[in-house]
Amino acid sequence: MRTGYRVETVRAAERALMARLPEGTLMRRAAAGLAAVCAELLGRVYGARVALLVGSGDNGGDALYAGARLARRGAGVTAVLLTPERAHSGGLRALRAAGGRGVPADSLDALTAVGRADLVVDGIVGIGGRGGLRPDAERLVRAVRGILVATDLPSGVDADSGEAPGAAVRADMTVTFGTYKPGLLIDPAHEHAGALRLIDIGLAPWLPSAPDVEALHHADVAELLPRPEPESDKYRRGVVGVVAGSARYPGAAVLAVAGALRGGAGAVRYVGPAADAVIARFPETLVHAGPPHKAGRVQAWVVGPGLGDDAVARQALDDVLASDVPVLVDADGLRLLPRDMGRTAPTLLTPHAGEAAALLGTSREDVEANRLRSVRALADRFAATALLKGSTTLVAAPDGGPVRVNPTGTGWLATAGSGDVLSGLTGSLLATGLNPREAASAGAYLHGLAARRATGRQGAPITAYEVATALGDAWAEVASA
Repeated sequence: MRTGYRVETVRAAERALMARLPEGTLMRRAAAGLAAVCAELLGRVYGARVALLVGSGDNGGDALYAGARLARRGAGVTAVLLTPERAHSGGLRALRAAGGRGVPADSLDALTAVGRADLVVDGIVGIGGRGGLRPDAERLVRAVRGILVATDLPSGVDADSGEAPGAAVRADMTVTFGTYKPGLLIDPAHEHAGALRLIDIGLAPWLPSAPDVEALHHADVAELLPRPEPESDKYRRGVVGVVAGSARYPGAAVLAVAGALRGGAGAVRYVGPAADAVIARFPETLVHAGPPHKAGRVQAWVVGPGLGDDAVARQALDDVLASDVPVLVDADGLRLLPRDMGRTAPTLLTPHAGEAAALLGTSREDVEANRLRSVRALADRFAATALLKGSTTLVAAPDGGPVRVNPTGTGWLATAGSGDVLSGLTGSLLATGLNPREAASAGAYLHGLAARRATGRQGAPITAYEVATALGDAWAEVASA
């Protein structure tokens, strides 16, 4: 599992560790790790041209000490100093002693060094930086033609939130120290980070047990997946009810059921007007005309995909919300959702950015630019677990614990019906007994992994039904971890 901590927490851990170590030890550890990654990317260090974009803080010091190590191995290293009078003095001395040089950022030499470099190290702003790049730094970044490596965090993005409020570095790789920062895992900042490498500098014992964000791996999800016992039957494994589809959108019902059938529950009850379409594709489904409370016992409900917004849809939603079992609300169900649901049983909301914006009374652009803040606001406002779909899918619980960041997926998931599959899959996991946070995390992970499998190594357009079909293979891959 990848874990991320806010800047305040990281700084406190650094202070606690530095109090027990000789001065400069942490910077030397960080610089050694950064230099090793740069050497790996270059392949051959001797004769390589390296440029360092150096700001005034410790981030610039890390870059300078790393540059000194590369210079000692025969690289031609030029430090471009954005604020020469405030550059890290010890790092600059070390670089010059190793044969490197420093030039001011406003010189012609600076642009030439950056443009000709095989590798450029971004040491402009550290994790405490706020706002986008200043014009002088942006000009230099635009001149980069070689490999661009960010030190700890791409300059111009917010370490805590993942926001990118202005111009920012787009790195090929980010070498981060001690622990991941939330912004490295969450878009839009995640898109700027490139590949991630974590350098251990000894912070782990000084970090709290509960991170601010966490991203699951195969093994973490495998522990969540239900496994039938020898004495299990379809009812003991859980029954998920699906209230979806309409005369206009019968396919939404079919896709939600497709996901539900592959989510671990023992049976799927479909309630709604698309029963004929559902049975034609999935004859194992239990169907009922409604209302939901008369359809039979379920352990969880999914409501909303393709439901419409007429009186019948509103009545179906109210019926489901009045139940005492976990409920997942998606799509049209979110548009009809009352501000006060009046529920005590667990509830999971699964909006995309546009739906989240409507629920929060803001714009889609604001949600996409502030994904972490938005998912937390949804969970708090509705006292429910929220799964915010998008380029980085996030899961937040109302108890304020770590936000889950889903690491799987592909841009090809932006296709009609894929959210319906996710709803059915996640609702099925709810019916097996997982709590909403666990079900949402596992559902998003499997859904994204299935999409990757469906699109193939070369990347090709996929349909929502192909994602549903690939869920079995994705489950098997995770379960074997």
